[in-house]
Amino acid sequence: MTEKTFGNFTFFETNIKGVFVIETKRYGDERGYFTETYQESSFSNAGLSYRFVQDNQSKSRKGVLRGLHFQKTHPQAKLVRVIEGEVFDVAVDLRKNSETYGQWVGEILSAQNQKQLMIPRGFAHGFVVLSDTATFCYKCDDFYHPEDEGGILWNDPQIGIVWPEAGEVILSEKDKKHPSLQESKVEFELS
Repeated sequence: MTEKTFGNFTFFETNIKGVFVIETKRYGDERGYFTETYQESSFSNAGLSYRFVQDNQSKSRKGVLRGLHFQKTHPQAKLVRVIEGEVFDVAVDLRKNSETYGQWVGEILSAQNQKQLMIPRGFAHGFVVLSDTATFCYKCDDFYHPEDEGGILWNDPQIGIVWPEAGEVILSEKDKKHPSLQESKVEFELS
C-alpha cells in the first residue's frame, strides 16, 4: 500500500488502483475530539479531485447487508465512513479495461477507527453491519437516480468476497434478486 499524507489526512492506496483507505488526524482532550472528514485541497493533492453533490446516511442493525450496488449510466464516486458502530465495507471493480476487473477490496470502518474508503466511479459497493447497529455516511459525486439502479449478488462465487461473520445476513428483497457478475455483464467505460 502506498501512503501519502496531506494536511490532516493519510491516504493509503489499496491493491485496486483508485481505491483509497483514508485515515484522519484526531484532536482530542477531556472535552471530546475534533477531526476533519473531508478537505478539498488535501484530497486534490492526493490525486482525488471530486465534486461531491450529495451526502447520504443510513442506520442498520447487525447482520444487515446492503449491496452490491451501482448506478448503470450515472456511476458515482463515494467517500464512505461510519459514525456509529462498525461495518465491513466492500468495493468491486467493474471498470471494463481494468487489470483488477471483478476483484474486490474490503475494509473495517468504524466510529472508533474513523477510517474512510474512497471508491471511484465504476465500482459496485456494499457493506455488512458487524456491531449491534451502525450509522453509515457517504458523499457522492453524482445524484442518486432510482431508475438507474443496478446490483450484483453479494455472495457471487466468481467475485469471492470473504465477508466476516455477522450472524444471520439480512437482505432487502431487491438485494436478494441481483444477478451474478457474469449474468449482469456490467463493464463501466470511464475516461
